Amino acid sequence: MIKKEELTLVTEWDKTFPKSDKVDHGKVTFVNRYGITLAADTYAPKNAEGKLPAIAVCGPFGAVKEQCSGLYAQKMTERGFFTMAFDPSFTGESGGNVRFMASPDVNTEDFMAAVDFLSLNDRVDPDRIGIIGICGWGGMAINAAALDTRIKATVASTMYDMTRVNANGYFDSEDSEEARYEKKKAMCAQRLEDLKKGEYKLGGGVVDPLPEDAPFFVKDYYDYYKTDRGYHKRSLNSNGGWNVIGCESFMNQPILKYSHEIRSAVLLIHGEKAHSCYFSRDAYADMTKDGKYAENKELMIIPNAVHTDLYDGGDKDYIPFDKIESFMRDHLK
Repeated sequence: MIKKEELTLVTEWDKTFPKSDKVDHGKVTFVNRYGITLAADTYAPKNAEGKLPAIAVCGPFGAVKEQCSGLYAQKMTERGFFTMAFDPSFTGESGGNVRFMASPDVNTEDFMAAVDFLSLNDRVDPDRIGIIGICGWGGMAINAAALDTRIKATVASTMYDMTRVNANGYFDSEDSEEARYEKKKAMCAQRLEDLKKGEYKLGGGVVDPLPEDAPFFVKDYYDYYKTDRGYHKRSLNSNGGWNVIGCESFMNQPILKYSHEIRSAVLLIHGEKAHSCYFSRDAYADMTKDGKYAENKELMIIPNAVHTDLYDGGDKDYIPFDKIESFMRDHLK
């Protein structure tokens, strides 16, 4: 028998964005195939009738549903979609009795379990379900789309390939057998230290205080996660971060291997000046290089936008919600 964990969910509005008067907000839980109970916010258009197209939203990697994913979900509901923003396994309000771990398998399953929930929801048309993944969850969304034939449309916004960055380092600067060996060796040693101490060591969230010589992308993250703009008390990136060994399995499990076999529609959106833009450019090239399912794949580059501008719009409303809406409507028919 499938059982849920008993989760204690916050009842007050504690998001980093204001509540819309155009939507009805609720909180739900659902279970993935590993028995982990996930927590989600649902958003429904006020006074909507009939079964609606639906979208599951998650990300960024190390964020919570009260940050970017909730903003995307609420904005899309204002445009007529039933949406849900969920916390991944082991984070936020979701369950899992080892906290702050990540897994390319479990986290892909989180998206598929969200599709399960939406497919069985009375408000939703099960033949019109899409997903949105932000940052590291953009890569997870693409992986889910490669596995889940029920997903009709996928948007990956300011996407990270977490397997590539863990295995190769930023900008592929550590792409060597020697560098990977040293990282794996250090994590294996950390596993034993954690067991001896009886607790997992945290890797640290976004660096604070910010060093004067910090790279631009670190300053970009600080500006979101460590300021009133995006700080949240349950966000890993805003606080202590993932466990040191939290992302160990990403080292040798590339999640985008079969992205060229995705038959459903995919839209990648990235800022022109984002340090991470190469992830989306390369993912788009991989999805379209053989051409068999290239017709419904799109890459949209936002002029002048940096990575976190697509978290909350930045100072110039950089998130192209009009494009996301038209893309979803075209492919969730």
